[in-house]
Amino acid sequence: MSVRIDIAGLRPEGVAIVPSPLAELGMALHALSEPGHHPGLQGWVTSVTARLDSHLADRMCEADFLWRTTFSDLFMPYAGIPGRSTLPRGTLAEELDLLDKLTEEQFVDAALEFTCVISYGSYEPLVLTDERVRRRALEVAASRGPQQVRFTQRLLDDPPSVRAWLRRFLEDCDEAFFAEVWSRLSHQLTADARHKTELLRHRGMAETLAAVSPVLSLDEAAGQIEVDKLVEGRTVTAGGGLLLVPTSLGWPHLSVLHRSGWQPVLHYPVGSPELASPPSVEQLTLRMTALAHPVRMRICRQLARSAYTTSELAQVHGMTAPEISRHLAVLKKAGLLTTRRRGRYVLHQLDVTRVARLGSDFLEGILR
Repeated sequence: MSVRIDIAGLRPEGVAIVPSPLAELGMALHALSEPGHHPGLQGWVTSVTARLDSHLADRMCEADFLWRTTFSDLFMPYAGIPGRSTLPRGTLAEELDLLDKLTEEQFVDAALEFTCVISYGSYEPLVLTDERVRRRALEVAASRGPQQVRFTQRLLDDPPSVRAWLRRFLEDCDEAFFAEVWSRLSHQLTADARHKTELLRHRGMAETLAAVSPVLSLDEAAGQIEVDKLVEGRTVTAGGGLLLVPTSLGWPHLSVLHRSGWQPVLHYPVGSPELASPPSVEQLTLRMTALAHPVRMRICRQLARSAYTTSELAQVHGMTAPEISRHLAVLKKAGLLTTRRRGRYVLHQLDVTRVARLGSDFLEGILR
């Protein structure tokens, strides 16, 4: 399984390696919401959480599914600007201005990515104009809980108010903690981008991709970049360029923006902290056996990002509910799942902290 980026006809000057303050703020929010994904940032998470204003902390929970369960493309608005060649800006304010330039349909589609309503890699009827897609968005939001239903309903009924709310929230996050973070990290990211740009200029695309991540490879004959991930996807640079955006807070996530009509973006981590030691040999054996099955690996990828019902997983993986239940039972017996009930829905989620103890290779593989 992989995401492929068709770069046929892409000229060297069409590749840009640039840091993005808004993308880094998105990763900061993700790390604060899911510290289990980022063991190396626990000290920073604790420090920020301890001094966070309670009102801002409450607002952070209102739409945390935009950065907790998935990394919304709203944090890379430059990719959606017509022409597919807009670059990240140097300041958060400038990138928030780019966010304001997205069409209403683009904003709503990207904001509703957590519902999995729209086929991410291909064009489908827009949720604002297609009643069937709109109903499906609300149905999926219902399985996620009342908070997602309220957000989805508000977004569908009044997109401008949600846009204004999101901008104010991100500006307040900048004032509360991110400005200090960006002033510290931007130099490292700029240096990495400069180094990769020089490598691209003198050594070419293949060596640059290898330096970015070992999961990236270039098939020169086919004219495409392959990203080794537990997900299928395809996008093209035709008529636009390719962006590489480094992140200091993002490890182990390597994200590929491959939304239909948007400029492709590789969002890659700089550095990789050490993880904790594994548990006992007996428990390790039980857990590794549970994770060895390819279907359960794919299920883990879903459950590492969000809680899902059995029926949702069955639909995503093209299997029956009893088949999914058997795989979930194996993972639960190994102590790798948490289960909770929300109304008539039973939600399952991967215990990322326990998986992290098995080693960085598996964790990076399912979170990539």
